[in-house]
Amino acid sequence: MNVEVSQPRTDAEVLAKFTQAKSRPACSDTLGLEVLSIDQAAGRVRIKMVGQAAWCNPRGALQGGFVTAMLDEAMAIAGIVAGQMAFAVPTLELKTTFLRPCPAGPVEAEGRLVKWGNKAAFLEADLFDSDGKLVARATSTVLPTPLPARHPRADG
Repeated sequence: MNVEVSQPRTDAEVLAKFTQAKSRPACSDTLGLEVLSIDQAAGRVRIKMVGQAAWCNPRGALQGGFVTAMLDEAMAIAGIVAGQMAFAVPTLELKTTFLRPCPAGPVEAEGRLVKWGNKAAFLEADLFDSDGKLVARATSTVLPTPLPARHPRADG
């Protein structure tokens, strides 16, 4: 399920990597993303975001593209964690099922690894409104892509 690395990180260490990152994608900032918890053994992550009123459709619910983006973030983080932060996980296919309207405001999502394979990984996520009601579910197929090795810069 997980990719082997020389020294496995604890859940707390992986969470710290996300929360203390010096830079992150602008889309994560736009969504107000905060990683709440990581459970590597279960292949699960929990994140919090804030849906803006400006993203609502005329009926007052978050537009589906923003809901999908939130679910995609949760799945991507679950995939990155499953690959022990050594892989990017570009999306090959994504499906979102909308179960009820989602009002603007704080939301939480749970991303999960379903299966990690040599050529593809399968992820899923649920999005919950501020009352804890399930509003949408997504599944995705991603292409695990090794990140280039990073070498510490030698000073001298």
